[in-house]
Amino acid sequence: MDTAVGLVESYLHMNGYFTVSEYPVLELLDSGEVRTVTDVDVLAVRFPGAGRLHEGKMNRRIIELDPALHVDRERIDLIIGEVKEGRADLNEAARDREVLHAALHRFGRADEATVDVLIDQLLDRGEAIHPAGVRVRLMSFGTRPPKQVRVRYRWLLMGSIMSHMHRVIEENWTAARTLQSKDPVLAMLILQQKAVRGET
Repeated sequence: MDTAVGLVESYLHMNGYFTVSEYPVLELLDSGEVRTVTDVDVLAVRFPGAGRLHEGKMNRRIIELDPALHVDRERIDLIIGEVKEGRADLNEAARDREVLHAALHRFGRADEATVDVLIDQLLDRGEAIHPAGVRVRLMSFGTRPPKQVRVRYRWLLMGSIMSHMHRVIEENWTAARTLQSKDPVLAMLILQQKAVRGET
């Protein structure tokens, strides 16, 4: 997996999202062969109440959402994300109707008329609301802001993402230091914190 995609995926996990990374979009050719047209860097879904504290025997601490994500806590949130080591611009494939069509169908069954309306809204505003109340967003993650001052999608810088992740780890260090994470990005950030603190 691409390192930048891994960082974004880990960040989204930390904020309560389930993700699919580097999702291939395939095309069936007239010859019957299949070719990969492109891949979507990250697809993510978050359900209302994710991370909410529940009563129980264990003392649990809720991890606050990064406000930069602008999560609507009352809706299912779907993100179609582009990840760049550079400007947080959306490339042509990320705005291609067929690619968006494939991404939306990956999230679940929807009739063609609804998908067409959602795509129109995504291309026009970077955000759409499914008739069932589900929020769908186009997002780009990069190391630099987009070239244009105003864009029709939400974007986040990887520096901000890393700062948020460091802050969450520091604020929850008692729990974080005991994690044996299989997530390579999270494991590296925890190791880095252990090294800074001189802990094992």
